[in-house]
Amino acid sequence: MFFPIFLKILLSSIVATAAMTGVSYIISESFKKLFKEPVLLSYFLHRLKIRASAKTLTILAWLLHFLIGFLFVTIYHFIWSFDLFSFKWYNGLLLGAFSGIVGIIHWFGIFLYTNHQPKIPFTAYYIQLFLAHVIFGIVAFWTYGLF
Repeated sequence: MFFPIFLKILLSSIVATAAMTGVSYIISESFKKLFKEPVLLSYFLHRLKIRASAKTLTILAWLLHFLIGFLFVTIYHFIWSFDLFSFKWYNGLLLGAFSGIVGIIHWFGIFLYTNHQPKIPFTAYYIQLFLAHVIFGIVAFWTYGLF
């Protein structure tokens, strides 16, 4: 019983994180701004003085990004399993919005730790981050429902 639930959460989190990341990359390219979470996470890992090659830091950043997506969908799973929110698309949207707020708070802390580096338009970044998390929540709902 545990393994199918784990796979459901894992697959849902991979699809939702990929969709969210795609949105961030599209917005980043459209506005010619650095809004790519894995790239920003790579910079953060570098600032933590992790001794590793740039390629290794990039891989770790991507893994961390998908791990965080997995943790969010795991939380969604428990919310839906215990009927804290009904399993409806608009609750996927609301969970994504809440996740966006959580993400903004954490990125604010990361940017404080890295002394506001790299220099990006933070307000615009937070807006796109919120939008990307709403997409994440909706896609997580949809894929979770498929499995």
